[in-house]
Amino acid sequence: MSKISLAFLAALLFTTVVRAFPQAASTSQQLSNGLQQDVSVEQNISYSATDPVLRLDLYKPAGTATAPRPAVILIHGGGWTSFDKSTMQGMGNFLARHGYVAFSVDYRLFQGGKNPWPAQLDDVQRAVRWIRANTAKYNIDPNHIGAFGHSAGAQLAALLGMEDTHEDSDPALAKHSSRVQAVVDVSGPVDFTTIHDPDNTAFLTKFLTTGYTSHPEIWREASPAFHVAKTDAPFLIVHGTEDQSVPVAQAQELHYKLKAAGVPVSLVLMNDGHTFRTPEARRQLAIETLEFFNRYLGVTK
Repeated sequence: MSKISLAFLAALLFTTVVRAFPQAASTSQQLSNGLQQDVSVEQNISYSATDPVLRLDLYKPAGTATAPRPAVILIHGGGWTSFDKSTMQGMGNFLARHGYVAFSVDYRLFQGGKNPWPAQLDDVQRAVRWIRANTAKYNIDPNHIGAFGHSAGAQLAALLGMEDTHEDSDPALAKHSSRVQAVVDVSGPVDFTTIHDPDNTAFLTKFLTTGYTSHPEIWREASPAFHVAKTDAPFLIVHGTEDQSVPVAQAQELHYKLKAAGVPVSLVLMNDGHTFRTPEARRQLAIETLEFFNRYLGVTK
């Protein structure tokens, strides 16, 4: 297994998939019957009363549906320290045009030593449970919820397809599961135990509040590769072969373990980097994502 390069944190901190998908939507129109031309957007909906208040943006097909729609939670990257829900605006619109209700979420960022792990996982799990608690309001099928994440967001999305609720202090959400039924992992780090260079190790030691030598179990607990089980949600893993930030070996490791456990999984490798800069790569990512969610979540026609 290759170690994650020194560029790992730099790219996670300063790059993400930004508004790349509206253009791809027209190219993949043939993949979905009944393509929606209009999207209804509602921004800054509060889903948690924590400090700070956590908010999400809603993207849904305009008009009314005859049956509950599947939903997707969108999780931004940024090294767990930067960016926000707005970077998933393109994917939110793209999925809504194809019949999904998409929720792009903010989560607490690790800044100035505040909000160390697992605050980020607690937040996105809370977001899924909030979505389930509001399925009637937004006409959502609670049994057909997926997760899409890029980079650091992909690490969080992966755990949503693997783990039950970590923090369960809110009685209003007690009866709702935080598990999703399908996961798209784009350029995600999945095994922190392979990171050994000084800069990355120093960051992760602060983020995870302990060193690997002292508590390797905590580093494994934060690594999706160590949560693989046959009960995991189906996965689509998309990774660039030229990714200089998160080595493709990370994607290959997760794919191998999921496949060995009998979990439905597809690995798509593209000749591109961490953020899929070329129009061809972004188009393929959009198409692969839509086909995957259609297969495992389905859109009500």
